Amino acid sequence: MNESYAEASVKKKQTIKDHLIRAGLITLIILLLLYGMPILGMFAVPVISLIFLGCIFLFPRLKIEYEYIFCDGQLDFDKIMGGAKRKTALRIDFERVEIMAPVNSHALDPYRNNPQIKEKNFTSLEPNRNVYAIIVKEEGLLKILFEPDEKIIEAIKQKSPRKIVEM
Repeated sequence: MNESYAEASVKKKQTIKDHLIRAGLITLIILLLLYGMPILGMFAVPVISLIFLGCIFLFPRLKIEYEYIFCDGQLDFDKIMGGAKRKTALRIDFERVEIMAPVNSHALDPYRNNPQIKEKNFTSLEPNRNVYAIIVKEEGLLKILFEPDEKIIEAIKQKSPRKIVEM
C-alpha cells in the first residue's frame, strides 16, 4: 500500500488588528478601574471582572498557528489557538483540486480577478514566504493560500502529480 503522509506548521504573524484588540481591552479595564466606580457604582466590580475574564479567554486565541496535514490524498488545515485548542478549519480531497501552484505562477492566471472565487488564507502573513495556492471545486471555486514545506509538496506530487505546478 502506497500511503503518503506529511505535516508542517506555520505561526501566523500578529497583525495590527490583534494588537488593537489587546490594547483596547486593557485600556477599557484601566478606564473602568479609574472611573467606573462613580459611574457604574456597585456594578463596576462585576463588569470589570467580566471584561477581565474575556481578556483571559480572548488573548490566547489571538496567537494562531496553522498546521497542514497531508495524508493519502487529503489535505487538512488545522487552526491551533493559543497553543492549546485545535480545530480543523478545512479538509480538501485532491480529487476535487483543479490546480496547485505558487501564488505568482502564470498557471493561476485564469483564476485571477474572478469575483466568484472565495479565498481562505492559512499563511503566516510574513513577507518573502513560499506561498502556494490551491484551486478547489466545492460549491463553486475556492482558492486556498498556504505555505507547504518540501515534504508536503513531495507527498502531493507522489499522490497527484498532474495537479501540482512548480516554478
